Amino acid sequence: MSAYEDRNKKALMVIDVQNGVVDYAQNRNAAVSKIRDLVDRARAASIDVIWVQHSEDDMPIDSEYWQIVPELKPAKNERIIHKLWRSSFEETDLEDALEEMGVGHLIICGAQSNYCIRHTIHAAIERGLDVTLIEDAHMTIDESWNGLPIPAEIIIAELNRACADYELPDSTLDVVAADRITF
Repeated sequence: MSAYEDRNKKALMVIDVQNGVVDYAQNRNAAVSKIRDLVDRARAASIDVIWVQHSEDDMPIDSEYWQIVPELKPAKNERIIHKLWRSSFEETDLEDALEEMGVGHLIICGAQSNYCIRHTIHAAIERGLDVTLIEDAHMTIDESWNGLPIPAEIIIAELNRACADYELPDSTLDVVAADRITF
């Protein structure tokens, strides 16, 4: 139901699965393994894979922290989006890339659930793109707010719940387990 009737392609978007982002993420290895499987399946089905890399003062470009984890390697023909903000759309060429590729539906996985995943999802659906969040292939770390602990599994569950069966007039958002994704 994407607002872009002329964009009928899907793309798998892998957000910020970088050493400095996921080193301490809960269920890091399981999530990265699911992401690796999704990437392999997307490539086998000729579905575009888009990689997103975040940089900031503590994670400068080309540093070890900035590198994508060693278990995952972008192919030479796959698009890499470099960003400075939580949303993968803010001050990047992502919108132009999606238009060029004919993508109207993003399948999203990566890190961190409560920051870059959440903000990218909302930016995408507000732009009229359909989104599928892979419920067991996004991760984060334990957090706190005003002295109250917020365990990572609660953050992940809350995002999954908030995204389930959500729609706007020109876009839909759903949550699906990695093993149920078909490319």
